Amino acid sequence: MKPRIVAFIPAHNEEKSIRDCLAGLGDQSLPLDVNLDVIVIADNCSDQTEEMALAAGAEFNLELRVLTTKNNKQRKVGALNAAWKSIYGDPLDLYDKRQTIYQEYYRNSVKAVLGMDADSRLAPGALSQLWEGLMSSRNIGGVMAKYTMRMPKKKSLISKSDPHYEEKIAIGEYGGPISRWWTHQQKQDMASWLLDLQYSGGSTYVLGGQATLFRPETLQDVISENKLDGPWQDDSDVEDMLLTWQIQKKWKTLISPTARCYVDAMKSYHTFRQQRNKWQSGTVDLLTNGNIGVRSKHRGKIWRSQLKTFSNLTIRLLFILLLALSLATDQFNWSWIWLTPVILASILNTILALKTPMHRPIDIIFAALLISPEIYLWVNLITFVNVWLGKLSANKKDGWAIQYSAERGQTKSKLTEGIIVVIVLITLGIYFCIDQRSFLTSEAVQTSVGPYLLSGWILLTYFTIFTSLAMVYQLWKLRGRHKA
Repeated sequence: MKPRIVAFIPAHNEEKSIRDCLAGLGDQSLPLDVNLDVIVIADNCSDQTEEMALAAGAEFNLELRVLTTKNNKQRKVGALNAAWKSIYGDPLDLYDKRQTIYQEYYRNSVKAVLGMDADSRLAPGALSQLWEGLMSSRNIGGVMAKYTMRMPKKKSLISKSDPHYEEKIAIGEYGGPISRWWTHQQKQDMASWLLDLQYSGGSTYVLGGQATLFRPETLQDVISENKLDGPWQDDSDVEDMLLTWQIQKKWKTLISPTARCYVDAMKSYHTFRQQRNKWQSGTVDLLTNGNIGVRSKHRGKIWRSQLKTFSNLTIRLLFILLLALSLATDQFNWSWIWLTPVILASILNTILALKTPMHRPIDIIFAALLISPEIYLWVNLITFVNVWLGKLSANKKDGWAIQYSAERGQTKSKLTEGIIVVIVLITLGIYFCIDQRSFLTSEAVQTSVGPYLLSGWILLTYFTIFTSLAMVYQLWKLRGRHKA
């Protein structure tokens, strides 16, 4: 029996995307004398996912079978473990089920396990590149593809008279200017993260579930060491990061410098927020929860990222407060040196936009003007605050359920209400300052406020210098030839 790669594709009501995912696997050029088997796990489906998967498997000449799950309460984790158990058996079985000779041969022939999302698509040649990376050294446990968000096609390309207009829009292949702009921000954010990993030697603290090739012995080690019934666990909202940290105890986890995987972006503010809330909450929980019993060698890098976000939040809030107070009391003095961090940020974001795959001229312009990066940063800052405040709450939220509900349109964003509240507060603040102008600019008020303003501007200066040096260091690293 030839060595083989087995792909696990969990699919919950993915009838609209599963064909494209399988088409990507059908495009792959396999390593010499290596076979590819595909297992689609139709997880608690109420649509035609199973039928679409079987039809696509026949269309693209794939060795494909479908597993169906019922009453699986562990969602993606349970689906992946079901595929694993179909090959390696279930340790929780009460009876010793001896495998047939064929099953033993088949199990031993599996040299790599590909974990994929049903809405992802591998670029041609990506599977061979992942295989080469995994087999380049005995101590490599997993290799992840480089992810790039797929840009929605222009909605204007579809005629309103097209009888399939609503169906095409629902699939998510098309989008308006806002969804296309929002997709690029996620794509540039991903590109920045991928470049940082590559400049740090290619080691990653998370093997993303969208497309990662694992060595089976690695996953078996995780099961044995942690007394599990399958490699994946639902103890965390970021099951792929938890698995990666467990793997890193004995194995290397790397990102492929060449293998590409195209994934869907969150096309609205609301779905993006819920996804990032889940990611950030899971990350913070792994960092702070001692009961999980696992630590990553990249823990310092992740903490530095959290501190960087906190610094960005502090600088902006402190600047807004000091600027408002200075203008209100007529004690604002402009200095041209303040443009230094702005110029550095503009150069940095322009370079990142240029290094982002399939960028558009408008993306470069918005990056240089800092319009897009600043809006995107504020959204992430809101998520950061929300997650850390949630750590103080006694109620544990189900990140998976919240994200699924948002993607299905069962919950609504409060963005409009939030913007209205901010506008009202700013308007009231301006009215108060104008109405009380003579009092706020009086010598007594200026004398009282002056020392606090001076201390605040000094503190902000130190924060800004630190952030500026960090940007200079990042610009220095970006001189390399790595690609996102």
